[in-house]
Amino acid sequence: MALETWLIKLKKTISNTLDTARSSNHKANVGVLSFEIAGLMSKLLQLWNCLSDKTIIRLRDESLSLEGVHKIVSNDESFLLGLACAEMAENIRVVAKSISRISKRCQDSDLQGFDGWFDEFANSGHDRHGWVLSSKDMEAKRKKMDKYVTITATLYKEMEELSTIENCLRKCKEYKPSSIKEQKIVDLQTKLFWQRQEVKYLKERCLWNKSFDMVVSILVRSIFTILARLKLVFFGFEFGYPSCLPRSLSASATVHPTQNPDTFHFVSGPLKTSSKPAVSFFESNLKLLKPPSSTLGAAALALHYANLIIIMEKMIKSPQLVGVDARDDLYSMLPSSIRSCLRGRLKGIGLSSASDPVLAGEWRTAVRSILGWLSPLAHNMIKWQSERSFEHQNLFPKTNVILLFQTLFFANKEKTEAAITELLVGLNYIWRFEREMTAKALFHCTNFNGL
Repeated sequence: MALETWLIKLKKTISNTLDTARSSNHKANVGVLSFEIAGLMSKLLQLWNCLSDKTIIRLRDESLSLEGVHKIVSNDESFLLGLACAEMAENIRVVAKSISRISKRCQDSDLQGFDGWFDEFANSGHDRHGWVLSSKDMEAKRKKMDKYVTITATLYKEMEELSTIENCLRKCKEYKPSSIKEQKIVDLQTKLFWQRQEVKYLKERCLWNKSFDMVVSILVRSIFTILARLKLVFFGFEFGYPSCLPRSLSASATVHPTQNPDTFHFVSGPLKTSSKPAVSFFESNLKLLKPPSSTLGAAALALHYANLIIIMEKMIKSPQLVGVDARDDLYSMLPSSIRSCLRGRLKGIGLSSASDPVLAGEWRTAVRSILGWLSPLAHNMIKWQSERSFEHQNLFPKTNVILLFQTLFFANKEKTEAAITELLVGLNYIWRFEREMTAKALFHCTNFNGL
């Protein structure tokens, strides 16, 4: 009987041990995934910043008023706000997709099913788990995420340093020993010891040793709150979304895209959206971000034209420094459509001697005026693209609030090419004027020295 009792206890002990092992395995720390998670937290902080009162007021009062946007993108502010909302929503969707993949490692079944709950909230506004945070709680989460991102970024750098020290030590040990090398090995071993201690300390403080349930809970609550904030900013309360939405938003920072979402106006004319059955929240925003055929985005020329404009901007500022080779290189960058327009314009104005200082002054004024509204869109295009490069996507991107409508992506192709052609015509005259003035100065200088 005693033996039977002992066997029962042993069986229970083994069973409890296995259960604990399974639970421990399921609650595994995030480890090396902490760097990816820190990147997601950084993006969430960026999205939250994009929806702050200060940023939204600047968007409404400054970004929508950019002259270049009104000239070659759209003159409909409701449409531009719709684009801003759609782009932010798409950024939220992309981050949510990454969170969904990580959430599958959680023990909590609700967190495992994040993607379904998030889609439900996006489409219906139903937050059945109460994951939308109050403004005060979101601020606390923001500070916590910012701390985790900073420490995890430091860990990343210290682990790289640790790897460098280990490689140096290994190489030193490969050579024949000498008194100098032995001392160097001792120094490296000491440095390695303290570097390992630093890495261990940072792992304890950052995301490395946190459970998946803990970090995913932060990510989930934050992205629910961010999506709620987006709907509050761009749609207000009349769409029936939860009353628990963060209410710190001032009335002056609320914007509403358009009363009639089926009609938007580019500078080239109205764009009618299809009258198909209703689609999900994210699908509808993704469709809005598809550029019409009349735009540079559709022609895949936005980035190329941005670089072209920036090169011309530098040449116009210092035409006397532009050589023949640089001028030829610029011409080789032009697509056939601009070359054709340029030939027509140059024939129209003639190619006579560029020696009129008054005309040269007028051209300088004209090209500076065009650059005044076109150049900001070109620079924004470069910045927007660089922020989304592979390196930035996978590390810790800097906060950036440049949106697609502030770039050349949705710019009308025909109008942009007309502006670029005018810049080229003006640059051509100014460049020839500077060369003629320089040639005359050298001629007079030579004659004077010959006297």
